[in-house]
Amino acid sequence: MKKPFEPKLDWSAYDSYGEGDAYAQIPAKGGAYGKAASLCIGSRTCQRTDAGVMCPSFRLTNKDAHSTRHRAATLKAALNGELGEHPFISPDLADAMELCVACKGCKRECPNGVDMAMLRTEALAQHWTAIGKIPLRERLTAHLPRFAHHFKHIKWLSRLRQEVPLIAKLFEKYIGIAAKRSLPKAAPNSFMSSAPSTHIAESAREVVLLVDTFSNHFDPDIAQAALEVLQAGGYTVHFARPAKGERALCCGRTYFSNGMINEARAEAMRLVNALWPFVQRGLPVIGLEPSCLLMLRDEYLMLNLDERVPVLAKAALLLEEFIAREHTANQLYIELKPITAKALIHGHCHQKAFGAMKSMHKVLSLVPDLQVEFIESSCCGMAGAFGMKAEHYEASMQMAELALLPQIRAAGTDNLIIANGTSCRHQILDGVGRQPLHLAQILRASINA
Repeated sequence: MKKPFEPKLDWSAYDSYGEGDAYAQIPAKGGAYGKAASLCIGSRTCQRTDAGVMCPSFRLTNKDAHSTRHRAATLKAALNGELGEHPFISPDLADAMELCVACKGCKRECPNGVDMAMLRTEALAQHWTAIGKIPLRERLTAHLPRFAHHFKHIKWLSRLRQEVPLIAKLFEKYIGIAAKRSLPKAAPNSFMSSAPSTHIAESAREVVLLVDTFSNHFDPDIAQAALEVLQAGGYTVHFARPAKGERALCCGRTYFSNGMINEARAEAMRLVNALWPFVQRGLPVIGLEPSCLLMLRDEYLMLNLDERVPVLAKAALLLEEFIAREHTANQLYIELKPITAKALIHGHCHQKAFGAMKSMHKVLSLVPDLQVEFIESSCCGMAGAFGMKAEHYEASMQMAELALLPQIRAAGTDNLIIANGTSCRHQILDGVGRQPLHLAQILRASINA
């Protein structure tokens, strides 16, 4: 690398790693980013296949080249100058990162907590800078929050693509979206377009419901279910809203995942500004989509925003985490009625990475007569836009077939399927033709039973 390495993310949390340790093998360049990659000690825990999430791509291919260990080693080689003067456009680095689904499994399950999802995003951002452009497909995917409100007007195009194979193949050829993959279906109306004004409950308990892009435009019934559940518990529910005249709020996840750091930072600041008046008052921020809500607790800390972010991170909770916390504190006043059924639960990778599955188990156990079975599996394979890409479609479906889809089929159809992740529900729908439910919808059904 002729030019000094200029990181796009804030890696200062790793500044002190390996100081004075001759065995740390910290790269010659890259600063704290190199130190973050050097957390990998080659234990190969990422190459186990018996339990947990890590590493989905290794489980698929059983090759070291598709493991967290190899990706970390390749990054260190890049920063050491072993991949040439322009390492971030090196084919070796591209091959190493190709099947990384950014599942965050390594952040939790690696003995040293290697965060390959974060390392990958930095590498991708450096790649775009090096080549000077971002491909159309990646730009379209990243900008989804900006044009999601238009999806309801082009349903005809989605139907036509599904009915005419040639059109799907043209999408694949010119845009790179897999012809065999279904497209997300927008709702007739977004949730926030008709979200009610704040209704003050009799109790003094207040919360903020963060309605993400996916729940807002594609699954508004999930946001509505969450609202009804919280109101049934006696909570005054506020909504994070954009400044007057601005488009809907977004956490920035789609930008971040596509290596567009400046755009992710801008979206994050909009959301922080909207949430801050509530957070200042000590209100919890409740989210529905794991990859969006947990971004406030993780990626926001790397975006070099401002001193409000650590406070916001502590206030951010998934719906199941909030309800579990309220129940533990004997402050949950929701009457749940029996649901006589069996439910199969698939956890989003980020739920697992941040330990939220215990809350899922606790909350679902509160529903009388509901038999709960958690599916032991790695990543579903959709992983945001990963499974939408033409070159990844087969790998995506094969990941799902390793454990998730066979277990759902084996259980038969006389059961419920619960998956809080948008991409997980999409993958299950494409894989077995069944529409999973969100935890919020199960709780609403129990309240109304």
